[in-house]
Amino acid sequence: MPHCRTCGERLYRVHRTFVERFFYMGIFKCPQCKEVKRIARRYTYYLGEHCRCPLCGTHRLRALAEKDHIDRMLRTPMNTWNRMRGGQIYHCRYCRVQFYDRRPLAEETSASRMAG
Repeated sequence: MPHCRTCGERLYRVHRTFVERFFYMGIFKCPQCKEVKRIARRYTYYLGEHCRCPLCGTHRLRALAEKDHIDRMLRTPMNTWNRMRGGQIYHCRYCRVQFYDRRPLAEETSASRMAG
């Protein structure tokens, strides 16, 4: 069971509504501080405005100039679709997986907002 980031208490699973079942695998709530933690489904990683790892969902990615032959390439229909549409190749440092995506990195977008 996951634990609360704020107080360290054990989180308990709460019931999801019909709509929440489509977007979240689980919703947990802390009994002490009432903090709620939502665990998203993997397909929701493709719906945001920034590039995310399709496996773990992290934003901490790096862009590659060319395909790396050591780490594996993700083989999904969405990855093939993004590659055919001219997407950039990215690498997740946690999953050690490469994939294509057309969206920008979260760090690039926040850096351009800070500069301009």
